[in-house]
Amino acid sequence: MNTKMKNKPFFELGQIVATPGALAFLEEIGRTPSEFSSRHHSGDWGDLCKDDQDANDEALKNGSRIFSSYNLTDSDKIWVITEADRSSTCVLRPEEY
Repeated sequence: MNTKMKNKPFFELGQIVATPGALAFLEEIGRTPSEFSSRHHSGDWGDLCKDDQDANDEALKNGSRIFSSYNLTDSDKIWVITEADRSSTCVLRPEEY
């Protein structure tokens, strides 16, 4: 987690959407897409390696795609991706990419 940015949005999310698989899975486990889009928006990149976290930090400067990944169980995760043009952010399961 990039703690220097926690809870302070630094980029536009655009239209927020979620895939059917992500919606169904999150409902099943009692979580919401907004929980993860909010974390993503505040610079909490979730369970990314240092290189991917650094790439997101750089994307804040150069306007490229921003990607977060949140492990929810041993085998399940949710991704949040904001497009480079900041027109949209999608909450999805990896297999839906």
